[in-house]
Amino acid sequence: MAEIVIRNTNERITGDENVRNFLNKYEVLYENWDASKLNTDLQNNFGLTDQQKEEVLKTYDYEIRDLAARRGYQIWDVITLSEQTPDIEEKLAKFEEIHTHAEDEIRAIVAGKGIFVIKATDDVGYFNVELSPGDVISVPENTPHFFTLMENKQIIAVRLFIEKDGWIADPYPDPTFIKQA
Repeated sequence: MAEIVIRNTNERITGDENVRNFLNKYEVLYENWDASKLNTDLQNNFGLTDQQKEEVLKTYDYEIRDLAARRGYQIWDVITLSEQTPDIEEKLAKFEEIHTHAEDEIRAIVAGKGIFVIKATDDVGYFNVELSPGDVISVPENTPHFFTLMENKQIIAVRLFIEKDGWIADPYPDPTFIKQA
């Protein structure tokens, strides 16, 4: 279950309904998939082969197709990141730059954990959405944000795209953003 941390105040928002209500204010889609559907061997493997990634997609085929039909997604894939990912620090540095997209950015976390950092209104500032297995989130188009991993640096996520070119980021320089240690 996702939790939210408002970065300016360190206020923590917990509980499915509270998280959903907060995210709805910013038009962030938040849903849940059954994380227990995924084979345990795949849940604990953060170096998936292409064949194993296909197994993940088959496991969540119904959920993916339902979401694609409702929101217009055309393609999808599986991304896995961990300490064993080549150039993990360089990849994280790229992910951790504030940016926007011409389409929403959606992730369904099926194993591991990650954080979306999203810009809200000026009075709220940025907030973290800490995601766990089963959490599905979609950051609206043109919303400043970035994604990073939690301390253990392990995640498997399904990504869906409207644009067939996939993940295209537009940098969003923001002098008001303060990176937390």
